[in-house]
Amino acid sequence: MKVAEAVGRALCAAGVGQVFGVVGSGNFHVTNAMVAAGARFVAARHEGGAATMADAYARTSGTVAAVSVHQGPGLTNAMTGITEAAKSRTPLVVLAAEVTEPRSNFYVDQEALARAVGAATVRVTSAEEAVEQACAAVRLAVGERRTVLLNLPLPVQALEAPDGALARAAPPPQRAPVEPDTDEVAALSRLLGQARRPVFVAGRGARGPGCREALEALAERYGALLATSAVTHGLFRKNPWSLGISGGFASPLVAELLQGADLIVAWGCALNMWTMRHGNLIGAHATVVQVDDESSALGAHRPVQLGVTGDVQLTARQAFEVGDGQWQGYRTAEVGTAIAARGRLRDVPYEDRSTRERIDPRTLSIALDDILPAERVVGVDSGNFMGYPSAYWSVPDENGFCFTQAFQSIGLGLATATEAALAQPDRLPVAALGDGGALMSAVDLDTVRRLGLPMVVVVYDDEAYGAEVHHFGPHGHPLDTVRFPPTDIAAVGRGYGFEAVTVRTRADLKPVADWVAGPRTVPLLVDAKVVADRGSWWLEEAFRGH
Repeated sequence: MKVAEAVGRALCAAGVGQVFGVVGSGNFHVTNAMVAAGARFVAARHEGGAATMADAYARTSGTVAAVSVHQGPGLTNAMTGITEAAKSRTPLVVLAAEVTEPRSNFYVDQEALARAVGAATVRVTSAEEAVEQACAAVRLAVGERRTVLLNLPLPVQALEAPDGALARAAPPPQRAPVEPDTDEVAALSRLLGQARRPVFVAGRGARGPGCREALEALAERYGALLATSAVTHGLFRKNPWSLGISGGFASPLVAELLQGADLIVAWGCALNMWTMRHGNLIGAHATVVQVDDESSALGAHRPVQLGVTGDVQLTARQAFEVGDGQWQGYRTAEVGTAIAARGRLRDVPYEDRSTRERIDPRTLSIALDDILPAERVVGVDSGNFMGYPSAYWSVPDENGFCFTQAFQSIGLGLATATEAALAQPDRLPVAALGDGGALMSAVDLDTVRRLGLPMVVVVYDDEAYGAEVHHFGPHGHPLDTVRFPPTDIAAVGRGYGFEAVTVRTRADLKPVADWVAGPRTVPLLVDAKVVADRGSWWLEEAFRGH
């Protein structure tokens, strides 16, 4: 057995069951070995899409995934998706063939590339150590929640692996939950008991099994309102005291309630500029507590009065056990009535700016939220449009929303929704894209069609890079470099085998409703020509961070 085959089989034995990629000569044998060992392989049309598919699959399935790429350009093509995964601490193995001769056209310092974007690296250095090194990459990905580049040099791939090498391959132990300090838990319990208007904000660290139940029980005892960061959208969807997403996507009422809190507890949440609107959602006299299983995260973005190093579920359950009694807290009848009436942005009155030629993105988003089935999984690209599907569309739970925005790259949304469809086949996958990101990633419309996915792709088409238009336009700068002629994106979709519809008015959405009610045998692309006369409401805040 060659090393290439041994590595592929070892990765599967270590728990990698799903691999995405673009196969070339350098990663041909190792990828085929993974398939032979039982892994499911999905061929993307571009390595960037493959990396994002693997990233999002790992997020929504809760398992480690892999992306397989050719040496050199295969890896560089994938770097944007790898960067997003690394910044998001996604457990992902990037399996890359590698040339070691600097005179080769394919040569690039692959380790340096990985380190530059925050990924860890492991290299297969010999036939004797190949299986152990492959398993080490998986252990690192799972145990430390890292994106790991596993370099597989071509000369080593061709060596003979020793007999019995695979006997040492096994899945890594699951990451052990971090036990919180009892004194810190007691301090948290005291603050909760003293608070009159507590709010919980749950982030990425609260996506694990049992976290929702533990947080809801603790919030019920102390009368806390419940909010999430964008990446955890949907976690508290069925709770009547849920505020939805905290930050730029929040309704005016939600922002007001957050600003009125006297205690904010961040559960596995970074409290970054997006979630807290550059700190503007934290009242001047509010006490801030942060719970995270990595001590380095505490206070990294915002000063905190108490930091608790511990697993979210364990900390919440122990805080519940330490305390007793029942508090009304923020859960008054007046607040409950207001949340029911004005908690969602779609319930806030607005001036519909639709014309005969272009539909208001708010009108479009509300209508689609009503048309699309509730059991959906949504992937959102980056851009001026992104607040509309994020804030106006409901999702069934935290696994119904995949937000690949840690790097803020456009062009990742289609791949994000594609993997979500594979990870959750019982839900309708919906990709929300801007026209820039849609055309940038259009090649993987072929992947959607080839996989037979009943996906809806919604393109918010303003014929521009809208964020730049609305940021620079008011200052009188020329905008020819960020505006484009009209494109029939529906025709592009049809070319890839989609059903497609162009939407200019609400009445044009009837074919979407018909598709939803029908057999959904082919995917659907909605080319929505949206009003483009003003930027989305969150844009000004977004550009403050640049």
